[in-house]
Amino acid sequence: MDMNEKIEILKSEFQKLSKDGQAWVQHLSVEMNKQEWFQKLPPFIQNIPPLQLYVALVVLFLTMFFFFIVRLFNRKTSNTILLTGLSGSGKTVLFYQLRDGSAHQGTVTSMEPNEGSFVLHSETTKKGKVKPVHLVDVPGHSRLQTKLDDFLPQAAGVVFVVDAVEFLPKSRAVSEYLYDILTKASVVKKNIPVLILCNKVDKVTAHTKEFIRKQLEKEIDKLRASRNVVSEADVSNEFTLGIPGETFAFSHCRNKVTVAEASGGTGEITQLELFIREHVKP
Repeated sequence: MDMNEKIEILKSEFQKLSKDGQAWVQHLSVEMNKQEWFQKLPPFIQNIPPLQLYVALVVLFLTMFFFFIVRLFNRKTSNTILLTGLSGSGKTVLFYQLRDGSAHQGTVTSMEPNEGSFVLHSETTKKGKVKPVHLVDVPGHSRLQTKLDDFLPQAAGVVFVVDAVEFLPKSRAVSEYLYDILTKASVVKKNIPVLILCNKVDKVTAHTKEFIRKQLEKEIDKLRASRNVVSEADVSNEFTLGIPGETFAFSHCRNKVTVAEASGGTGEITQLELFIREHVKP
C-alpha cells in the first residue's frame, strides 16, 4: 500500500468520524431542547451549540474541583500547643524541659506569653526531618488568662497544668478556669483536645490523677448548675457542658479531654510528649 492509498483511507475514516460526531451533536441538541430546564434558560444560552455548552460546563467543574484539591492540600496543619493553668502550677518548668531538657527553677511571671518553635528535646537525636512544635506558655495570673484567647484559634491542643501538691486549696479556682476553657466557642467548635496534666507527682504529698479528675468533675458539675441560671446574654460565648440531667464527667465533653501525670522537676514528661505528638505529627 503506497502513501496515497494510506492518505485516502485516513480521509475516509475522518469523514466517517465527522459524520458520526455531527449526528451525535444533532441528537444531543434535540434531547436538550426537549428538557424543561433548557427551555427556561436565557435565549443567548439556548443558541450556544450543545457540545460547546457541555464542554464549558465540564471545564468549569474541573476548574472548581482543581482549586478545591489545591486548597485542601495547601491547608496548613497547626503545630501550636498551649500550656496554661494557674500560676505556680509548673508550666514554665515544663516549657524548658520540652525545649532543652533543663528544669528552669522558680516561677517566671510575665505580662506576655513565653513561646518558641523548636524540635522537642527528646527528639533532637532522631534521624530525618522532625516537625517543630510551636509551644506557648500562657501567663497563669487571673488578670492575664484572657491572653489565651489570642492563641486558641490556631491551637492544635491545650495542656491545662494542675499543681498536684497544692490542688485542694486551689481546686475552686482551678475548676473555674478549666470550666471557662471547656465552654469557649473556639475550643468546642474546633474540637480542640485538652490534656489535664497533673504536675509535680514526684512529691510525696501529691494527689493522684484519679483523685484530681474526680474532684474537678464534682466542682465543674456545681459550676454548671450555678451558671445555667445566668442569663444567656452573659454567656453568649459559652457552650453548655455535659448531658442534661446527668452528673458531669469529662467524657461528656464535645472535644476530647484526657488526664495525665508529669513531673517537670525530674523531667518525667513522657505523657505530655505523647499528647503533643498525637496532635502535632512529627
